[in-house]
Amino acid sequence: MLLSRQAFERLVVEALEELPPEIAAALENVEIVIEREPNYRHRRAAGIVRGTLFGLYEGVPLTERTSSYNLVPPDVITIFQGPICRRARTLEEVRQIVRDTVIHEVAHHFGISDERLRELGRY
Repeated sequence: MLLSRQAFERLVVEALEELPPEIAAALENVEIVIEREPNYRHRRAAGIVRGTLFGLYEGVPLTERTSSYNLVPPDVITIFQGPICRRARTLEEVRQIVRDTVIHEVAHHFGISDERLRELGRY
């Protein structure tokens, strides 16, 4: 599904605004960015050679931060527009994939692993 950058950004903002207030308030030192496509570095960081990458969390999860965690650049959650739009057939499907991806990557920020997300049926 073709979607302008601005329209896609609005969907990401919408997904972030739908987070429960206590979750949104607890997001610490994290930046959300949108990239058109994952590059080699993104794929390597995600451990993906082939396959689709909708989002990526890079940083130190809140559960692993210690008292020495200071003056650190923000964690980065990257949402990839191209793969999401290619997977979706409708605007509603794009919206749902964006929402699921944002929730998934925010979960990593809170220290929830892919294994645990699978157990919860969120992967």
